[in-house]
Amino acid sequence: MEPRKLLDTLAVADRLKDTTRHCYTAGGRHESVAEHSWRAALMAYFLRDEFPEADMDKVIRMLLIHDLGEAFTGDIPSFRKTAANEAAEDTLLKEWVATLPQPYAGEMQALYDEMAARETTEAKIYKAIDNLEAVIQHNESPLCTWIPKEYELNRTYGWDKAAFSPYLTALRQEMLEDTERKIAAGPEGEPMEEY
Repeated sequence: MEPRKLLDTLAVADRLKDTTRHCYTAGGRHESVAEHSWRAALMAYFLRDEFPEADMDKVIRMLLIHDLGEAFTGDIPSFRKTAANEAAEDTLLKEWVATLPQPYAGEMQALYDEMAARETTEAKIYKAIDNLEAVIQHNESPLCTWIPKEYELNRTYGWDKAAFSPYLTALRQEMLEDTERKIAAGPEGEPMEEY
């Protein structure tokens, strides 16, 4: 990629460092979209041995780019995101990807298409990790940062995405046990207002 185009592309990605998600970190500050994407990609790296049949490098690429559309729209929590929000994000992302030089534009669009279809093993792994990382982050964040609906969401979110894999199902069960222990221990501070 030509140096100027690389710098311009990275400047768009930089927006995700300042785009916060609904979730909080263990230290009590809002998590950025970039932090979520990075740790999700790290999860894929550590799961390579669990999925020898899968192209885990492709899964890592999917996770690195999966939330780039939020550089244009910001993050909208899954429980608030509408079809109109998703369509706007997809449109803006496709327009931006089309401005990238080849082979990047074509490769990225092919990854986004595969991720959306969720038919390949790699796309299923990507989506499961995306959901599961969010649950892990909630389990690590102070309970006082949870809004009321997150008590149930942390118990139910992502099971459907993990169901295709015995390993991911077992991981999700461990995460549920962490959620139940956290809830049983009670909040460490004042509850958050509804988001």
